[in-house]
Amino acid sequence: MRSPYLLTAFTLLMSTLSACHGVLDDIYDEPKGNVDMKQGRLYMDASSWLDWYYLDFNTINKNFAEGGTSSMFVRYAIPTEEAPDQNAQPSTLSPQPGLYTYWYDVFGAGLSNHDFRGFTPTAAQPEPDVWHIAVHRNNVRTNGGAAYETTYTSIADLPESSEAFKDATFTPDEWNELDVWTLREQMLQGIISNQGIEVNPVLSSWLKVDIPPVPPVFTLNNHVFIVKFEDDTYAAIQLENYQSPSGTKCCLTINYKYPY
Repeated sequence: MRSPYLLTAFTLLMSTLSACHGVLDDIYDEPKGNVDMKQGRLYMDASSWLDWYYLDFNTINKNFAEGGTSSMFVRYAIPTEEAPDQNAQPSTLSPQPGLYTYWYDVFGAGLSNHDFRGFTPTAAQPEPDVWHIAVHRNNVRTNGGAAYETTYTSIADLPESSEAFKDATFTPDEWNELDVWTLREQMLQGIISNQGIEVNPVLSSWLKVDIPPVPPVFTLNNHVFIVKFEDDTYAAIQLENYQSPSGTKCCLTINYKYPY
């Protein structure tokens, strides 16, 4: 029988990872005075386990200019229903959409020690026609883009033009079936069903989650990231904060500049 101390610890884990309630909605994203409409600060409650939040920087700039906040980002749910017409077995050579269930050694060696337990095929992740990046908790992906981490900790200190980074090594999105935690009904047993999807490993390093300990430790990386998109435009992105005033994690304050 599992120790009551372990159950209490995992209850604390679930509480720490729970969704926040948008207490800062529309505070950070209102224009203040004479604002450069190519850059700003956004607040996003990205704590949902079941949703991706899509950002289109052109739409954001337009909303800043017009003083509106209703279309800053668009939510799309992660498909969780089984799609029986899809392949029932995942392939390492050709990954497919679905839920990849793993056991994690959360009370021992940590997340690095894991074991594959099953796969459920689902529909592909829906997305808007136009978008630049999408956020799920601490995970970030791009729309065909690639990311580079700078040593800068302020967008204001960046070189004037993105040309300064033309020779940098940009990392594209990569297949991931371990980190986009989605279904958590068996968390007390260390079992999580994750969405299989491409995620950008460099951009996702803006917020690191370490388990153990329980509750987990969140580490903010406040470096500015440069993202290059398929149309050869660039954005500068920085995570300034990752929690709400009440301490709920994955409620993100994001600084950005686009185009850069």
